[in-house]
Amino acid sequence: MPVIIRQVAEADRAKWAPLWLGYQAFYKVALSDAVTDKTWARLFDVAEPVHCLVAEENGALIGLVHYIFHRNTWMTEDVCYLQDLFTAEAARGKGVGRKLIEAVYQRAKAAGASRVYWMTHESNTQAMILYDKVAVKSGFLQYRKEL
Repeated sequence: MPVIIRQVAEADRAKWAPLWLGYQAFYKVALSDAVTDKTWARLFDVAEPVHCLVAEENGALIGLVHYIFHRNTWMTEDVCYLQDLFTAEAARGKGVGRKLIEAVYQRAKAAGASRVYWMTHESNTQAMILYDKVAVKSGFLQYRKEL
């Protein structure tokens, strides 16, 4: 069966949750249930700029991508931040991540966004092999301060 990329549905929560937890485990974080519940609710709130696509194969979800549209002071169009991208371990190396990224590109273009961008950890070398094929490194580094 081919991999289908589609918008997440409210009925997908039980299938989305293991991917969300896998993403957290990959980055060695444990988000609270309150954060997970809020994230899930935002995905279905039409007032929110947060969206989710999933990769489905044989009825199972094997990947997810969360993305956010926002304003930018350097251009008149909105931009799209690809915040979370994760594929199940068994799906890696099969083009699922690329399909999810390309689907975000399509939706961003359709929404009038002028750019899609994302970050990854410097240790995520396997993913960077793909990212180097589908995008250009900006040269910017992230700084942050927890408040």
